[in-house]
Amino acid sequence: MLNIDFLDETNEVQEEHIELVEKLLQHAANTLNIEEGSEVSVTFVTNEAIHEINREYRDKDQPTDVISFALEELGEGEVAIQGEGIPRILGDIIISTDRTKEQAEEYGHSFERELGFLAVHGFLHLLGYDHMTEEDEKVMFGKQDDILSSFGLGRDFNGRS
Repeated sequence: MLNIDFLDETNEVQEEHIELVEKLLQHAANTLNIEEGSEVSVTFVTNEAIHEINREYRDKDQPTDVISFALEELGEGEVAIQGEGIPRILGDIIISTDRTKEQAEEYGHSFERELGFLAVHGFLHLLGYDHMTEEDEKVMFGKQDDILSSFGLGRDFNGRS
């Protein structure tokens, strides 16, 4: 089982949405055979907060929907800490709930579908998937679609249980 630490900096995220992300990320971890006990954090923020993070860490002066900080990506001079009994720490997923609402409306689907999409998208980035090239995008988005569909949040999800 994946260990997930949630932080709601907006104080507006409903418990059912946290539970949805929890179950979806557990499903993604099982689907991708992620080691038991691996750790990830999910933080919900406003557009203003993610705008600041995007500007500070990515030099992009605009809000975005999701940002991931993979802790397994080593910078110059950094050394991986590995060993028996040390959990795999994947990193942090930061989701703008404001942007989630905007994009759900824009794409004509539910808040839950967009939230699930962004959570899985961020999770795949933590695992090293990217969409910088057409080939990489095909691989990442294929995995994303498979995970969402097998969970019940596929493209045709309309928000009903």
